Amino acid sequence: MTTILAEQAVAAQEIQKQESAISIQDVHRIYQLGENRVHALRGINLEIGKGEFVAIMGSSGSGKSTLMNILGCLDRPTSGSYFLDGVNVAQLPKKELAAIRNRRLGFVFQGFNLLARTTALENVELPTLYAKLDSEERQKRAKHALEMVGLGERLDHFPSQLSGGQQQRVAIARALVNQPAILLADEPTGNLDSRTSVEIMSILQKLNDEGLSIVLVTHEPDIAQYARRVITFRDGRVRRDEPVVQRPRASDVLVAMPVGDED
Repeated sequence: MTTILAEQAVAAQEIQKQESAISIQDVHRIYQLGENRVHALRGINLEIGKGEFVAIMGSSGSGKSTLMNILGCLDRPTSGSYFLDGVNVAQLPKKELAAIRNRRLGFVFQGFNLLARTTALENVELPTLYAKLDSEERQKRAKHALEMVGLGERLDHFPSQLSGGQQQRVAIARALVNQPAILLADEPTGNLDSRTSVEIMSILQKLNDEGLSIVLVTHEPDIAQYARRVITFRDGRVRRDEPVVQRPRASDVLVAMPVGDED
């Protein structure tokens, strides 16, 4: 009887992993810096379901950036498991990790990281160069991604011809062009004014409403409130994990805000 119950428990865990976009189990990350040993993550357990919108908060050194690097397959845990769409990617070879990053994950950063001498359309096309797509399909996807973020009429504009908010929209379109399962956004509003930040959150909320899983790192509590759930890190551990109560709709907030010069 005990054996049957144990097998049922294992089966239940496997089903949970498959239903989760992200499943982190007892993850530790330790860095050796000279003679110093830095324990950045201390036994993290975390489940993020498909279609969730999660904000991760914490002070500098709390472990949130380390976790983001692991979620983005840019780093590996020292120990523990990381299931991405049911696949344990924690110890995969670099080549396989790179393929997963390109196919399954989209990245948005605080710095827009756009190529200055390249148009919006060409910037968005860049990730598709690593996919097996012909030039016509690459351009079609890039154009569609820009239309999704409201820049369908700015395809041929260079970054210098775009406002900060528009540049971040191009960066979001670039993250979407390979049709990822999960969008990882690291301080995407950090370089933007208040109204433009809410505009970006409106885009992220709309994408989430359409089924995209989003993990957002931010140090701004007001920005975190646009997510559906807020996870707070401190000293390498999860200290709080709470749903957002009375979550604001960014599109509604915009109506009451003064119009700036971004658009």
